[in-house]
Amino acid sequence: MTDNTQAFNEAIVTTDWLAQHLTDPDLRIFDCTTHLIHQSSPQSDAPYVVQSGKNDYDKAHLPGAAFIDLQQDLSDTASPYRFTCLQANELAKRFGELGIGDDTTVVLYSQTTPQWATRIWWLLRTIGFDRACVLDGGLTRWQTDGRAVSRETTIFPPASLTTQPRNGLLVDKTTVLSAIDDDNTCTINALRAVQHAGLDNGEFGHYGRPGRIPHSFNVPTNELVDAATMEFLPSEEIRSRLHAIGAYEADHVITYCGGGIAASTTAMFLVLFGHPHVSLYDASLSEWAIDQNLPMVTDSTD
Repeated sequence: MTDNTQAFNEAIVTTDWLAQHLTDPDLRIFDCTTHLIHQSSPQSDAPYVVQSGKNDYDKAHLPGAAFIDLQQDLSDTASPYRFTCLQANELAKRFGELGIGDDTTVVLYSQTTPQWATRIWWLLRTIGFDRACVLDGGLTRWQTDGRAVSRETTIFPPASLTTQPRNGLLVDKTTVLSAIDDDNTCTINALRAVQHAGLDNGEFGHYGRPGRIPHSFNVPTNELVDAATMEFLPSEEIRSRLHAIGAYEADHVITYCGGGIAASTTAMFLVLFGHPHVSLYDASLSEWAIDQNLPMVTDSTD
């Protein structure tokens, strides 16, 4: 494995690092696992249903880790779009109830794709919390290393978390629409290449209409991760892919996907590599694709 820790400014940590710091009193480790279960029905607007990863957590997790249910704990369940971000004050309150305070260091990981951990990393960033990091490889790498796991439930005591919201980290469809013909904005789709092309055969599905937001580039999050180890690709390879589409020449970058999850990984990398103005379209195609007034293109129509 290539050690990405230094290249990513310590926002991505290795299992070796975590093993050395596992008993730090201010450390808070969270299993962020969520599952998207594929819907085979072609009539369904949403290709997936959400399933909590709590059962996986109960079977095995990192020692001392608590569990975060992204949908129930940190999302606006009254919204018609899953995973919609809460208002900043409420979000900070929820994080505080989970045990995250101003002086804690947070390690986030998933038992599957790391995008669940990067989504929560991005949510913390929106309220001004910068003491969070993502465990490279998650539980997969931890177990590959032969390290012990636990079945003991951990619940951290509530903590006080100060809210220092950052404006512009989450954007809506109006901002995305205005960016389509803006040469100073680079819009990136983090979904799989077949979904971006609008040519998916049903394996992954679409969100009401196939295709992508016009003039958006494709950097699939699944291609930034080693599927066998769940580790990120070497930092220079990821950086190169983002440079290839002109992301760093743009004044503003907007990332999107199906529901603001995979796009958080792309957004995180852009920030860690130094881009000063990165936004995530929170509702993404879950909102965009069902609004017939908003444009979408496929490889056959673009």
